[in-house]
Order: sequence, then C-alpha cells, then structure tokens
Amino acid sequence: MIKTRKTPQRTCLGCRQAKDKKDLIRIVKSPDGTVSVDLTGKKSGRGAYLCPDPNCLEKAVRSKALERSLGAAIDEKVFDELRLQLKERTEKEE
Repeated sequence: MIKTRKTPQRTCLGCRQAKDKKDLIRIVKSPDGTVSVDLTGKKSGRGAYLCPDPNCLEKAVRSKALERSLGAAIDEKVFDELRLQLKERTEKEE
C-alpha cells in the first residue's frame, strides 16, 4: 500500500478560498517585524497567503486583511512588490 501525502491547504486573504499552498503567494512577517514577500515559502515568521490574482490582492489591501493577519502595519513597498510579482506571474503564464 502506497501512502500519498496530503497537499497543504491555505486560505487566500482576498477571496477567502482554500487552495493548495504551492499555488499561493506567501507574505511573511519575520521575527524582527519586517514584512516581505516570501518566494521560497520557507522563511521563518508569521505567514499570510494570497492567490496570484490582482483582484485578490486589491481586496486584501482594501479590507486591511494582510495587516490584521500579520498583526503589523505594511509598507506600500511590500504591496508594490506583490503587484510586480503578480504581473510577472501572469506574463509567464501567457
């Protein structure tokens, strides 16, 4: 009998849908309090997840879901970096 591993699920802060962790973008608040985009998914700290969809990002920004989830104020540079990541990801898929 072969055991298969469960794929970890996380909830997007924009659309509130549970999806595979590998399909989402992780934003992390490190122990020193800095907030950044975690492309590897392995940085230490508190993580929050978003779909690679610009609409989900904008919903999370408007509702301040990222700030609440991470318990920190988020600099506009982090949002700009996220928008850039989403743009690059959608261009790769086309």
